[in-house]
Amino acid sequence: MQDMNSQTSDRTVYVKTIAVSDLPREVRDQAEGLKMLYAVHDAEGQQLALVGDRKLAFHLAREHDYAPVMVH
Repeated sequence: MQDMNSQTSDRTVYVKTIAVSDLPREVRDQAEGLKMLYAVHDAEGQQLALVGDRKLAFHLAREHDYAPVMVH
């Protein structure tokens, strides 16, 4: 996970689903049978976190004072 405490003016982050099959092998090997993961990205598109649960993605963002928005 990237440092989600960095100071930026835009505190919005974007949560989107990612198919495990689209990820690099080393990440797929750690996915423990999950088919989808949730990525948290900042406004510039940099991935800040990758987690296995939507609720955790939102909680993690809020815990670091970000405003999460789901991307469809």
